[in-house]
Amino acid sequence: MQAVVTVSPAQVPEVLLGLATVRPVFLWGPPGIGKSSLVREFAESLGLECVSLLGTQLAPEDLIGVPQIRDGRSVFCPPEAIARDEPYCLFLDELNAATPDVQKAFYSLILDRRIGNYELPAGSIVIGAGNRATDNALARPLASALVNRLTHVHLEASARDWLAWAGQSGIHPWVTDYLTDRPHHLWSKPPKTEEPFSTPRSWHMLSDAIRSFGPALDETTLKVLAHGTLSPTHASAFCGYVRIVRSEFGIDAILKGDARWPNRVQDRDLLYYLAESFRGRLVKELPASKEHASPSLRQTAYRAQALLVQLAEISVEVAQTVIADDEDGNAVLPAWFLLEAARDMPRLVEARR
Repeated sequence: MQAVVTVSPAQVPEVLLGLATVRPVFLWGPPGIGKSSLVREFAESLGLECVSLLGTQLAPEDLIGVPQIRDGRSVFCPPEAIARDEPYCLFLDELNAATPDVQKAFYSLILDRRIGNYELPAGSIVIGAGNRATDNALARPLASALVNRLTHVHLEASARDWLAWAGQSGIHPWVTDYLTDRPHHLWSKPPKTEEPFSTPRSWHMLSDAIRSFGPALDETTLKVLAHGTLSPTHASAFCGYVRIVRSEFGIDAILKGDARWPNRVQDRDLLYYLAESFRGRLVKELPASKEHASPSLRQTAYRAQALLVQLAEISVEVAQTVIADDEDGNAVLPAWFLLEAARDMPRLVEARR
């Protein structure tokens, strides 16, 4: 399902308060964005217990129950998890990953708030959630009858909201400080291959692992943790950041000429991180037009061109990341700077093509 209008995690409680108390709601969003946590926190705010059912782990009989003979008649008895006397929040997680038969079993529960002869207690709410087909996650098309029984809310990833939550939830400062400077690294597109990718959930996992190892965490183990939870690019950059934090060595020293680009093979993670920091500094400081550049900024540009040449001598691939276009193919650095740099870096320009 395509999102026309999205809401941030901070808006979800208010939206659910107005919608979920009167109609079933379906939350759409990418994996690891915190849909389950938002629903549980919302239920808790209402004083309701949150009962979660995973669509991928259900069979129809898990909802409608199994038949029992009562007074000579066959009666379906819903499971104890659903058949409760007090109002509660029924959370249908990964609803659109359920099989068609399981989805059908949800129809009466979602629309009529009943399963067989059992009716949800007054004051109960029903919320579903699932990933989008574009997320490369397990997702089956929802039948039109089920789509029409739900109010659909599309959740957007918000680095600001997550960082605000992280600051109050004990997330390791390495993670929060890194993502404060690089909020776009909070998530990455799910890959088509079987490899980790970055989400708020995976950063939380990494934070827990770092705290578990404590101060004795060495560089090799950190690489294992980072590459086991994040996308390869983000993992390399994060490891480079941690090396800088531990060694108090950064891009400022290189720009001032007090240090050179690290060129050892074992320093490649650090090199990637420094290159990205270099790119960010140029994006921030260089004006779109050369005519608007002050003498000090022009000196900075000359120094940057020299540093690019040095970087390309170590790794053309890493140097490319500095001048690369964004994901939409748009140039990030000013055209005048790229043209001047091209004169000094034929190998880099050729590689970029």
